[in-house]
Amino acid sequence: MLGRMKLLIKWLLSAVALLCVAYLYSGVQVHSFGAAMLAAFVIGLLNVVLRPILVILTLPATILTLGLFLFVINALMFWAAAGLLGDGFQVRGFGAALLGSLLYSLIGLVIESALGGLFAKK
Repeated sequence: MLGRMKLLIKWLLSAVALLCVAYLYSGVQVHSFGAAMLAAFVIGLLNVVLRPILVILTLPATILTLGLFLFVINALMFWAAAGLLGDGFQVRGFGAALLGSLLYSLIGLVIESALGGLFAKK
């Protein structure tokens, strides 16, 4: 039960994080909280299903760039979600996806650390 609640709160806060990214950076547009919820879900789904495959396939590039290629993969997941969703969540090109995914990741780290403290096992 606690795990489901944590997942739901994380999903809601990830949607808020997307709204924050859209507020901070004009290259990312989110038209409503519902669109942010759907975009957060799709980004999470892509990160669970597609990202591990891409990480393995691009391992040589990741090693050669000392891990910096992972930023490219994150940007591709962010951009792919925008491509799948259309009008509700838009990203203006790969550069915008790169910066947007960096902001989204930073806000996500803050969310994870806050949730870790909130749901700490006693």
